[in-house]
Amino acid sequence: MWMCRSAMSANSASRTASKATRGVCRSAAASDPGRLTAATCLPCHGVTVMSSAIPPVAWSACLMLAALAPVAHGATRVATPVSPPAAPADAPERDPEALAALDRMGAALRALKQFSLTSDASTEIVLEDGQKVELDGVVTYKVRPPNQLFLELRSDRQLRQLFYDGKALSLYSPRLKYYAQVDGLNSTLGELVDDAAARYGIDMPLADMFLWGTDKAPKTAIRGALHIGGGTVDGEAIEQYAFKQDGVDWQLWVSKATALPKKLVITSLDDPALPQYRAHLRWDTRSAVPATAFQFTPPADAARIKLVPVAVVVTDAGQEN
Repeated sequence: MWMCRSAMSANSASRTASKATRGVCRSAAASDPGRLTAATCLPCHGVTVMSSAIPPVAWSACLMLAALAPVAHGATRVATPVSPPAAPADAPERDPEALAALDRMGAALRALKQFSLTSDASTEIVLEDGQKVELDGVVTYKVRPPNQLFLELRSDRQLRQLFYDGKALSLYSPRLKYYAQVDGLNSTLGELVDDAAARYGIDMPLADMFLWGTDKAPKTAIRGALHIGGGTVDGEAIEQYAFKQDGVDWQLWVSKATALPKKLVITSLDDPALPQYRAHLRWDTRSAVPATAFQFTPPADAARIKLVPVAVVVTDAGQEN
């Protein structure tokens, strides 16, 4: 759900690895760090492994990153801005109301001064024989724009946390007792999610919520947009919309009262099994979020490990190039 950028894109809600580990696609195996090897871990994050003789610090860092989020969020960035392809004669409908709803949602997100968000999510993982299994997880955000964020990812298999106080990015595995830090930052949240993905392969769940309402909003990738109609989610009146882009269909349920997203479903078209990602969002925009929520103090028994950029190559001698 987070960490391997390709696995976080909506186009990879299906099995993102070509081979399975013990009969389960590699993205599913990543939910259990005990079954990961360095050979399956490091390439997932853009690090080329020349042999299995990975130095302990580098291997530990990769292990934490590979398992930093429950697999239940295998696809939460619905688009990456790209130049739209030439429209064929039978191009899908682009309903102006559906596109306007995305603008209203973006404006509502950018207007938030602080918020807490809980997402109950599930991802369908496709086994080698085509059978689908569902994995669940919970994502919790605490946010104070423009540059403070806490993120927790919890499932039956793992617990991971991320802290950003505007200056330092800290990643922590409470059960493994590993943490990694990047100091000297001065990024907005929108810049952080892009930089973390590009430099370290860290893709945060639901990261597009920091981009909608900005010039980085991924609207150009949308080929089709429909207004489905009204309904309710958690007793709240909503409008439902459906969107199409290359390799993926996605649906969005938006609150009429707040214009915030309440539910998201992403369907990958790249796999004949059509696996889905589902997220049910609960917002708290009233409760105060203290500054201490974004600060990380390493426990005395936690070991610091190195966060290796995706461009680094680990050689046989354990050197970084």
